[in-house]
Amino acid sequence: MMRYTNLRLARTPVCLAVLSTMLMGTNVMAQSQGTPDTGAQEIEELIIIGTAGGKGVSRDDVSFAVTTINNQQIEKIQPKSTADLLKSVPGIWAESSGGVAGANIDVRGLPGGGDAPFTSFSVNGSPLFGFNSLSFFEGSTLFRVDETVASVEALRGGPNAVFAKGEPGATINFQLREGGEETTGRVKYSTSDYDLQRVDGFVSGRLSEGLYYMVGGYASKSPGIRDAEFDSEEGWQLSSQITKVFDNGKVNFYARATDDHGQWYLPISLNNRESDLGTFSQLGNATRFREIQTAPSGTTETFDFSEGRGWDGLVSGINIDFELGAGFKIKNNFNHVSGDANTFGFVPAGSAVSVAALEEVIGGSVMTQQGDRLTGDQFAQTYGHWVVLKDIDSFSNDLSLSKTFADSHDVTFGWYQSSFSADDFWTLGNPIAVHNSQNGIPLSAGITPGDIASAGGNAGFAFGLSSEGNADVSALYIADTWSISEKLTLDLGLRYEEIDVEYRLDTGPGFPDGVRDLDVSLDGDEVATTAAIDYRVSDELGFFVRYSDGFSWPHFDSIRSGVQSVFGVEQLEGGIKFSNEQVRAYATLYHNETDAFNSVVGASVANSAFETRAVGLELEGEIFLSDRFTTVFGATIQDAEITASTNGNVGNTVLRQPDFQIRLSPQYDFEFGSGYQATVYGTFSYVGDRFGDNGNTVDLPSFEKIDLGLIVRADSGLFLQVHGDNITDSDGITEGDPRNPSAPNGRPIFGRSVKLSIGYDF
Repeated sequence: MMRYTNLRLARTPVCLAVLSTMLMGTNVMAQSQGTPDTGAQEIEELIIIGTAGGKGVSRDDVSFAVTTINNQQIEKIQPKSTADLLKSVPGIWAESSGGVAGANIDVRGLPGGGDAPFTSFSVNGSPLFGFNSLSFFEGSTLFRVDETVASVEALRGGPNAVFAKGEPGATINFQLREGGEETTGRVKYSTSDYDLQRVDGFVSGRLSEGLYYMVGGYASKSPGIRDAEFDSEEGWQLSSQITKVFDNGKVNFYARATDDHGQWYLPISLNNRESDLGTFSQLGNATRFREIQTAPSGTTETFDFSEGRGWDGLVSGINIDFELGAGFKIKNNFNHVSGDANTFGFVPAGSAVSVAALEEVIGGSVMTQQGDRLTGDQFAQTYGHWVVLKDIDSFSNDLSLSKTFADSHDVTFGWYQSSFSADDFWTLGNPIAVHNSQNGIPLSAGITPGDIASAGGNAGFAFGLSSEGNADVSALYIADTWSISEKLTLDLGLRYEEIDVEYRLDTGPGFPDGVRDLDVSLDGDEVATTAAIDYRVSDELGFFVRYSDGFSWPHFDSIRSGVQSVFGVEQLEGGIKFSNEQVRAYATLYHNETDAFNSVVGASVANSAFETRAVGLELEGEIFLSDRFTTVFGATIQDAEITASTNGNVGNTVLRQPDFQIRLSPQYDFEFGSGYQATVYGTFSYVGDRFGDNGNTVDLPSFEKIDLGLIVRADSGLFLQVHGDNITDSDGITEGDPRNPSAPNGRPIFGRSVKLSIGYDF
């Protein structure tokens, strides 16, 4: 078994580590927008996601596991990407070390290993795309967290399988700020020790009687913590929302234009001790541009790899919510998404080799293209310039009608429709021999990737494609929330869904060769169900039990790979909820099983499929030690294994996901001087051992991480924040090398960084 043991892991005091094994995570109180987070224990959380008709229900009354994060807590988390925010949610394992886009996100032991196959992202209740993942794409790519976000809801399991797009894993919903009677806003400037230059802001208020607005966004650029010798993280976003309030409801119009990208950080060589794991970047000015053949005719194009991974597109939608009288309520969420989610990556191929070994192969000195001679103790490696151009388009509409009967039944009928597409062009591989150093320089033309392979590395490969995928989904769902008594509530839900998929493919050696390789039309239908009992023992204590049976369709790239299985996901959950003036605590025990064998779309049987089982416990909550000192906590403990497989590995642990995660976030509020309030906060997190592959041959060790910060606010509205991320410079590894599991490569977390923000609230 390979084990990455040569890591410089920063350790923390034993007493803190022991305390943190009991407490972690985030459960954030829903607070008013733009105000300091004081008196949080007095404010009730209202949950929208996962509830019949989208009506707000107190968190203490819902019968599922949900985490809420408001804008004040986002400010303390300081996520470096949208996926990075999910590290605060129990039950979710988010590998956000890849940059601003393209994370790997797994949920409750469900089989993943790349992208986010069981995590759906939505805005104002509307899903951003019909499939959670495609190759080189996952939903968090389409959303950037900024000051226009009011709150986040993260629902795991439960009624996910029935509502919205029928996600059996996790649904992450971002609610945008709305305007109000008073004009409020924020302007903020941020910089860092890695030369970040960013301006954020928003303003909201009243346009006329019952008509309100919000507009905001950001502009940002930096070389990145992994400095690529140019601004490798750069972009902007502009969001707006208009709200019209009527006597019996309201209408929201929103639009969110984004053009933001960042370097795609990939596994790096762990046997080259010249590399600083926290700041190393192979990409640099010498490898930024590459001329690549794109067609059989010999046509070439020069690509700029500073563009990394990102999103250049528009998300827009309409939310309609009205009370019709006689207990009826109508709600409609419409959303349209269109743009480019491209990837330009400088990807390692196999192991780095010593220059001494390479000299033996070529029988001479190893020189760079700039004429520098390398020494025998330095390293060389094959890298490839990968280009993925992905044009996506999606619309969804979720119409629901709710009726309250006799003050005891809330019955909801819903109709969901979605059409979405992805048009791709790939040229992968394009190998090149490079000096494996910070911003490494290509080796002289006489040294080839084949030479590196002969020295013990890898020669790389060439693969290209052009594809078009289209899908149409329609679903009918019904739910009933039955208040049997003041203490006992029964939830029931049923969803029937149909899908039609068309996929066309042209592959070739580094570029599409002009020959149609695949033309597939599939259709299918599935049913999802959920049922739960919620019982309030007292005002402080309650519990629930829920069963759900959901599914996940095969996406375009799984069809390309010959996998047409529908993943069935069956879950059983039980939760305890406790809340008083000193403590809010939530514990959810879950058991899930997946089935990829018995349900197949179309006539073909999947050539690769497996089943899994996971048992786990999610803990989260908040302790109010005093009016000034609070601690947010949470943990995930799970056991996930492969129970059946066409490729072996039965009995092995599901890849990538740790059996144990903890997170502890204390904060202390105080006043000083005349008119100044301050908050000192921090987060300790621990991630347990994981396996980098389903074969369990690559062992990724545990790691810890500590963040610290200070926020100072003046009564005038001025504020200052200093945030230190990974202050002990821990070298945690989030993944091995998924393309070459035996290669001693790994993707580390970001090294230590410090960010300074100054701003004004009004």
